[in-house]
Amino acid sequence: MPPKAKPAAAPSKKTEQKKKEKVIEDKTFGLKNKKGAKQQKFIQQVEKQVKSGGQHPQKEDLKKLEKEKKLKEQKELAALFKPVQGQKVEKGADPKSIVCAFFKQGQCGKGDKCKFSHDLTVERKAEKRSMYVDMRDGEEETMENWDEEKLKEVVEKKHGAKSGKMPTTDIICKHFVDAVEKSKYGWFWQCPSGENCIYRHALPPGFVLKKDKKKEDKANEITLEELIEKERAALGPNQTKVTLESFIAWKKRKIEEKKDQVTNNFYYVARSRCNFVLFMRYAI
Repeated sequence: MPPKAKPAAAPSKKTEQKKKEKVIEDKTFGLKNKKGAKQQKFIQQVEKQVKSGGQHPQKEDLKKLEKEKKLKEQKELAALFKPVQGQKVEKGADPKSIVCAFFKQGQCGKGDKCKFSHDLTVERKAEKRSMYVDMRDGEEETMENWDEEKLKEVVEKKHGAKSGKMPTTDIICKHFVDAVEKSKYGWFWQCPSGENCIYRHALPPGFVLKKDKKKEDKANEITLEELIEKERAALGPNQTKVTLESFIAWKKRKIEEKKDQVTNNFYYVARSRCNFVLFMRYAI
């Protein structure tokens, strides 16, 4: 049997490169030395087409656009299904006043057991708590609406001193005033003394806070412009109007007065020294 023919060796990279350069040279013959924009663009397209193995450069651009589109979609999906970070609750704040971040994303599976609120309108409920009403006061009630527990509670309040508890007072709680002064008072504020605090958690009518008093004092301060106008009005209408000429004359007069004063002082000192010398001479 005749020997099997050996497979043809694959052309080397250098050979392929030379072939591509030859094809480019043939297709762009006589155009390389021309400076026109169209000719240069045509040369670039030919080079891209030959180097990419005969594929049209527009196909490469389409592939690039598709790749960018896929990357964009992947980023959007990643942002959509981004893991929700755990929420932190400030000290003294009610978790039910904060909307659950997992619920917002539709990922919370705890339901009613979740310590955060699933009511999206909670964030819009921003009604401020009144500083002039003690929430523990409640509405006036009569004995007709009281049950046994309510009656017992009223009796304990009425005779609290006998049972070891302090009776309530009209004195304002210092913790409450401090919270109001520092703008920390709100729906979720709790007195450090607890619910059994005997002091009032409401400001009496006409009570002025220190921070408001400072603002009022600052508002009542007179400005420099107002002070000048006030002093000018106190001089009266019969005054000489200040002009450039009158100001220059006044300035010259003041300079002359100062010179005369310096001269007089000099003569006074010289005369004093002469008198002292004469006195010392005759004294010796």
